[in-house]
Amino acid sequence: MIAALILAGGAGSRLGGTDKAFVQLAGKPLISHLLTRLDPQVGKIAISANGDATRFDAYPLLVLPDGALGGRGPLAGLAAGLEWAAQQNADSLVTLPVDTPFIPPDLVARLTPAPSVAAYQGRQHHLVAHWPVSVLPSLLQFLQTGAPYKVRDFLIICSARQIAFEGATDPFLNINTPEDLARARELHSPPAE
Repeated sequence: MIAALILAGGAGSRLGGTDKAFVQLAGKPLISHLLTRLDPQVGKIAISANGDATRFDAYPLLVLPDGALGGRGPLAGLAAGLEWAAQQNADSLVTLPVDTPFIPPDLVARLTPAPSVAAYQGRQHHLVAHWPVSVLPSLLQFLQTGAPYKVRDFLIICSARQIAFEGATDPFLNINTPEDLARARELHSPPAE
């Protein structure tokens, strides 16, 4: 079974400190758009987020805090997610940032087998990745080294394959700025005829 983890721990500082999971796109929060596309592709889904977990009460998903590994960025979330996935008897875990509402319907199939990472036009999207649960001990060791906690570096350690996705627009568009949000709104609303 393949599980998935939505990474919703970013501060949203370039969007005025807004919780990106709840930024509105076409009348729905970004997390709703992502779940609509992700749910048919995996067996179970959890959310990685710190702070008040009740803000996700509208979504019947487990919210995993970073715990003791807090302060180590998205890799702390990945560690919590891999531990949860192992408890669910999943073989692997797909990670996705909450602000990627346009993921392809065949994303998980194309990223299988793990380890792998998505790329568009040569640009690797480090957090759109598929991880075998078996990398958890290596990740925990990596997080104890004191080296910079870079997802890119851990993907190299895992020998992750880079999977190229094509198309007119980046299916992994991250909504980090007001300009990104404006672009996402343009993409979501096809031009009038």
